[in-house]
Amino acid sequence: MGTKHLIDSNAVIEFLGGTLPSAGSDWMQNICDQNLQYLSVINKIEVLGFNGSPSELLVFSEFIQAAQVIPLSEAVVQQTIEIRKIYKIKLPDAIIAATAMVHDLTLITRNTSDFYPIQQLPCINVHHF
Repeated sequence: MGTKHLIDSNAVIEFLGGTLPSAGSDWMQNICDQNLQYLSVINKIEVLGFNGSPSELLVFSEFIQAAQVIPLSEAVVQQTIEIRKIYKIKLPDAIIAATAMVHDLTLITRNTSDFYPIQQLPCINVHHF
């Protein structure tokens, strides 16, 4: 089995909206085909809170149902606290990073600069394929 990935909200929205570069989109499709995609509960909230059309929201909902959504756990909460103390990043990003770290997942995002300071977090920019 391949590397498991936590997919950031921006990557989900661009992937489903067809706005990723073709190489990035193909790579993401391969991850989904292998059922290696995970989401933080924060990503679920952000994606379903996106102000899209009813057809977009249906596609988002179906994607989320197919993914494994990881809820907040005490381990993720504690890791989030440590990240916030050290790196001072926004709370949603800290929760996403902590979720990936606790569950040994590689983060897929367009905004690697949001997570760059966290050196122990494997992070892939889906636009760099």
